[in-house]
Amino acid sequence: MKQAILALADGTTFEGFSLGATGEATGEVVFNTSMTGYQEILTDPSYVDQMICMTYPEQGNYGVNRADEESARPHATGFIVRHATEQPSNFRAERSLHAYLAAHGIVGISGIDTRRLTRHIRTAGAQMGVIATEGSAKALVERARALPGMEGQDLATRISTAAPYEWTEQGADCWTDAERAPLGRPRFHVVAYDWGLKRAMLRLLAEAGCRVTVVPSRTSAAEALALRPDGVFLTNGPGDPAAVAGARETVAALLGKVPVFGICLGHQILALAIGARTYKLKFGHRGANQPVKELDTGKVDITAQNHGFAVDDASLGKRARVTHVNLNDGTVEGIEVLDAPAFSVQYHPESSPGPHDARPLFARFVAMMERSR
Repeated sequence: MKQAILALADGTTFEGFSLGATGEATGEVVFNTSMTGYQEILTDPSYVDQMICMTYPEQGNYGVNRADEESARPHATGFIVRHATEQPSNFRAERSLHAYLAAHGIVGISGIDTRRLTRHIRTAGAQMGVIATEGSAKALVERARALPGMEGQDLATRISTAAPYEWTEQGADCWTDAERAPLGRPRFHVVAYDWGLKRAMLRLLAEAGCRVTVVPSRTSAAEALALRPDGVFLTNGPGDPAAVAGARETVAALLGKVPVFGICLGHQILALAIGARTYKLKFGHRGANQPVKELDTGKVDITAQNHGFAVDDASLGKRARVTHVNLNDGTVEGIEVLDAPAFSVQYHPESSPGPHDARPLFARFVAMMERSR
């Protein structure tokens, strides 16, 4: 097997074996604690310019298939695992994880101590790194040190759709594309800002009776309102929320005009729109097992998460209240705007992968649109 090296900006290096494509990959090295769902994770656009370390040691055992993709292609720049199965065993498998990564040009590394890497990131923080199948460890460390960090990067605008399009497909949990059916007679029309959305979000909105018009990141509030939506959906996405061009101003102009529901990056941008601040977490929350408490009821949901930034609760002021908190570190997981029909959550209620505990939030959005008619 071909050798590979993972080099971090702080000088730490790991030697292993090449997985997927050969060559070099760069990005912020982060870890994900999900036990399954590697294909949904790889194709989540929130992972643009990031290299993912999976903490669960065995990856690729059920292969990959087209139905599990959350976007048209993988967005992670690198993949880091303890062991990758060469011969998957599952009736849905169309090819191996290795073949899938190679076909999409994703450089990975296997055979390293992912527990050691995860513990190092928890201590030193997420940082830039390089995976390469050629070159010395010393040279790769210098390459990692020269890479720009995530703060100040508008990655959402970079990957947003170039033109509006309609979405009516249902079937968030279907095992094959053939099982998915188009929406019948929609009750609501939702405009979704594409900052790096996942298909499961759109499918769940369709299942809730919504026709969705997906619009580019730079769509103005006036252009969105001209589509006569019943509500506006703010999607997930990569990068620094404070750097997304025009996003906070657009959302601020939408508040009070139509109901607004935000997820992940959309949650952070909603907070920015009402004057709050965001900040970068030391190593972020990524995985399908994050406990979140709803403050009004005391109910705890196990949630899927993928974010490296968070909302500063002290900066929210009087326009919003915190509705959900992370039980691991107390960070803000949800807010409600008090002077407009708008709410958001930091986690991913659509899961894919992950538990379905929080999926009723889509019904909450629909009920809000019903009341606003």
